[in-house]
Amino acid sequence: MAGEKFEQTFSFTPLPSKIPSFLQDKDISALLMKWSMFGRISAQCYSFDQTFNPYNSDKFAQCFFKDPDVFSSLKNIKDGAWVPLEKEVMCVSVEPVPCTQVSMDLFDPIYLCGILKPSGFIVKCFHDVYPDYDELRKMLQEEDSEHYYVVGREERGEFLFRLFKHLCLGGELCQYEDVIDSYISTTKRIYKDLISVQKDPESQKISVISTVLKVCAHDDSGCCYPGGREEEQTFAYLIIDPFKRHVTLFYHCFGVGDFSL
Repeated sequence: MAGEKFEQTFSFTPLPSKIPSFLQDKDISALLMKWSMFGRISAQCYSFDQTFNPYNSDKFAQCFFKDPDVFSSLKNIKDGAWVPLEKEVMCVSVEPVPCTQVSMDLFDPIYLCGILKPSGFIVKCFHDVYPDYDELRKMLQEEDSEHYYVVGREERGEFLFRLFKHLCLGGELCQYEDVIDSYISTTKRIYKDLISVQKDPESQKISVISTVLKVCAHDDSGCCYPGGREEEQTFAYLIIDPFKRHVTLFYHCFGVGDFSL
């Protein structure tokens, strides 16, 4: 009909053979186990059939969770076991996450402000609640920390920083690192796995082409994915490569991780 507005929809196909390499790396698996995240973190890949633009992010996320092939492939952790979603997804809340970083320079201020000793060891500090606390977690979690804004407000919103924070805080029985190196190297490895970049042929400048969306799917009872209970360390991100038409669902559910590979 003349004047009728066409609404774009997306269809998705699971790509079970496309597994991000960090999930197959024994060294990273050992660290995720130490941080009580192993067995509770996943990255599922899918292809999609239409051109994606960031202004279509909401529609893309709605189509993703309502797609029958996606829905049947989704699992959540309940009582320590992976289980399928029970009810139809009614709506999806979407938060665009800035993702522009192509180096680890964002973390340079952490090395210069007193959070770390020159050796890279993380400085311990007193806390009323946590007996084994340190200046790094304090900077990540507490806005009244003197070091909270050594990494600026905008940079703290970047996906790279969020990923680093998720790894540093870990799961329910996290054994925290004494030295920052493992947090930095694991963040770098996972970020490179999840994010797509391109190089401008003229300027040789590298830029991120991925769009990152933090998502929460709701059924008629409330939030059903990534979890029913709001918890900072329970998260789901859609990471979209518009050129390959691939999307990765990066998920973690806070709790007690697996203790064996």
